[in-house]
Amino acid sequence: MFIPDLYFCNDRSVRQNRNYTKIMEEHQLFLCLGGNLGNQDEIFSETLSMIGDTIGECLLISPSYESPPWGFSSRSQFRNQVVITATVLPPHEVLKKIRIIEKHFGRRRKAGQYLSRKMDIDILFYGDLVIATPELTIPHPLLAERRFVLLPLADIAPDFVHPVNGRTVSELLEACMDHSAVSRIPE
Repeated sequence: MFIPDLYFCNDRSVRQNRNYTKIMEEHQLFLCLGGNLGNQDEIFSETLSMIGDTIGECLLISPSYESPPWGFSSRSQFRNQVVITATVLPPHEVLKKIRIIEKHFGRRRKAGQYLSRKMDIDILFYGDLVIATPELTIPHPLLAERRFVLLPLADIAPDFVHPVNGRTVSELLEACMDHSAVSRIPE
């Protein structure tokens, strides 16, 4: 049997030929990273590397911000950052990869509880896709209420339009009722 220009790589069949067209569509994935335990410089650096290796290339990374805990009390301030990646993974597969990364840093989820942690990763947007399942909601349902998410997001995507409410990130930030003290961490 003759199959022109077909190659097999590492148990994955990959079709490549002179007229190759992109089979997998890339999507812009917006993630918010947050944590308040451990060496945050090292943890964020390793997290970004793991995202790049398992989810998709990091295209834009916001400055880091510091904020008080949201939804619970802790002595430790949170560090937050937003990253935009290009991914070919479907949303539920992205969620699985995120959970693996969080678990690597010791994350244990307790239903309905916010706790201190080394790393928390939230999916903010997956392009303009809207998903509502028991385990995954995109866009993130609380992003418009969280100043610590909107500030770094506005730094790298101020004109991105929320696919449900039609408002830009800048407009969401301006309307945000969260007045927590959120400050940019000097680089």
